[in-house]
Amino acid sequence: MNNMMLMVVLLAVMALAYQLGLVRSKRVASTSSGQTQRLHSRPVYHGVLTLLWAVVPAFLVFVLWTIFSPNFIQNLVLSSIPSEFQPATADHARVLMNQLNNLVSGFAVVSEFSDYQIAAAEYLQQVQFTSHVILSSLMATLAATGVVFSTRRIRPDLRARNHVERALHIVLILCSGVAILTTIGIVLSMLGEAFRFFSFVDPLDFFFGTTWNPRFSTVGTSGQSGFGMLPLLAGTFMIALIALAVAIPVGLMAAIYLAEYAPSRVRSVAKPIIEVLAGIPTIVYGFFALITVGPFLSGIGEILNIDIRATSALTAGVVMGLMIIPFISSLSDDILTQVPKALRDGSLGLGATKSETIRKVVLPAALPGITGAVLLAASRAIGETMIVVLAAGNSPVLTANPFEAVSTMTVTIVNQLTGDLDFSSPQSLVAFALGLTLFVITLFLNVIALVIVRKYREQYE
Repeated sequence: MNNMMLMVVLLAVMALAYQLGLVRSKRVASTSSGQTQRLHSRPVYHGVLTLLWAVVPAFLVFVLWTIFSPNFIQNLVLSSIPSEFQPATADHARVLMNQLNNLVSGFAVVSEFSDYQIAAAEYLQQVQFTSHVILSSLMATLAATGVVFSTRRIRPDLRARNHVERALHIVLILCSGVAILTTIGIVLSMLGEAFRFFSFVDPLDFFFGTTWNPRFSTVGTSGQSGFGMLPLLAGTFMIALIALAVAIPVGLMAAIYLAEYAPSRVRSVAKPIIEVLAGIPTIVYGFFALITVGPFLSGIGEILNIDIRATSALTAGVVMGLMIIPFISSLSDDILTQVPKALRDGSLGLGATKSETIRKVVLPAALPGITGAVLLAASRAIGETMIVVLAAGNSPVLTANPFEAVSTMTVTIVNQLTGDLDFSSPQSLVAFALGLTLFVITLFLNVIALVIVRKYREQYE
């Protein structure tokens, strides 16, 4: 029985355990005289508690077995191989185990392998079968024991609801911990590789250098100046600023119209249509920029006698601005509609027009929330990759001309980690230093946005 089948059986056990707990609690509530006893918790809680007792121990055993059994099986199989054929290194052992797994799964030709490999593959198959039998038996035993133990504990004064809520509380804590640990893991993984990079390249050359040409730089020479980050940082912020220059006016005006002027029927149709833009894959935006927007802007430049490249910071920024319009419009619309109606009524009662009320009352009241929405959209623009790959031209030069091709930090990370590269060289390790820098920038923007939004929410709760 494979792992997928075990999960299916475990789901069936969940349904069965829930029904058993539900039925058992109703029987306990009924007396022989036909009267009913008052249960501390509703029968549904007894069913859920029985489900937890049946499934949680079995699932924990499954997780632990899945984590630790591969190494144990590998050690058993390698110990069965004759000493003269023992792998010399861990890499050789990994390659040998992959070959044996291919033999067991039938994805290899038996005639191409030695006798000892065929014998080891047969032993591996036996060990895997025994492992699955032991795991299935252990999970079935724990599930049955949990069901019996839980159903026998059901009585009128059992605080099943408290136990279930405590279990759900633990689950919520674990889910929050997963998110926190994931963030910590990402930072630590980038920190280690970034420190390795800075052992090759001076941090001052990296953070303040104006030349980006890592492919031809040589460690220990003046070529280290080719790792200068400023051209990438300038291109990143240039495209993000162009995107915000497009998205903020359009998104904010759309939000004002939807919140203050649009009839309910128009609002119910227009808002979902605007939010559809957020669901379009970024690669589609990239194709749109490359095929449509870039040539269009280049044609306008020819009419105005301005040299605008089809792949430039302007092209990438305009299309990225269209992409983040829903972030600003949707969030700003929600914030504008939450401004207390008493503020609007007071302004109108004093003789202000509707436009004056919006400009002098509603927008100042909603400004903290709108600022938070803009900062969230800015962090989204800074971290975008696919649009820039196709539309910006991928030219890592330090320029202030938005009509020229540029490159960004995200595109450079993709370039440095693409292909057959040595991950111990600074040409590859620089991607982790760029990623860590980008992470700090976006984290800083997100923290500012969350602080502003929290302050706004506290003001109107």
